Amino acid sequence: MKAWIGLGSNLDQPAERLIQALHAFQRLPGVTLTGHSRLYASAPVGPRDQPDFVNAAASLDTHLSPLALLHSLQALELAAGRVRRRHWGERTLDLDILLIDNRTLSLPSLQVPHPHLTERAFVLIPLREIAPGICLPDGTPLDSFLPAVQDQAIHPLAELNAHDLVENPQRTD
Repeated sequence: MKAWIGLGSNLDQPAERLIQALHAFQRLPGVTLTGHSRLYASAPVGPRDQPDFVNAAASLDTHLSPLALLHSLQALELAAGRVRRRHWGERTLDLDILLIDNRTLSLPSLQVPHPHLTERAFVLIPLREIAPGICLPDGTPLDSFLPAVQDQAIHPLAELNAHDLVENPQRTD
């Protein structure tokens, strides 16, 4: 199974948090990191009285079930000190399942595609970097949503690029 993950952090050295999460993906049983985007800086969605975010996207191959993958990602969040204080608030690490293969899931704890995937530049742009031409399960190209988010500020972090993050993940793009 192929899964695409959105990563975000805006507390306690967020760029380093995302790099640590990418390395942690490589240690998860049943998971292979196959690619990742650059790191991007973006303004927060929700409460504006919090620091800007650092975001990225990653692609994984896994034989875990979607719920087992979700639980593994939540365990990484907890290990990074994630505490849910307020909706869309600050966090040390946020790992969201964006897409899984060409599947649609509607479970109490997991919605795939991610319900806000098409509304956020900080998700679409890094995902497009690692999966150009990717579509929603209904066949709608994700690129078709880019005009609607063009006013959302996002830019790559200049001091880091994909080669600085995780050496030699298997790439599928």
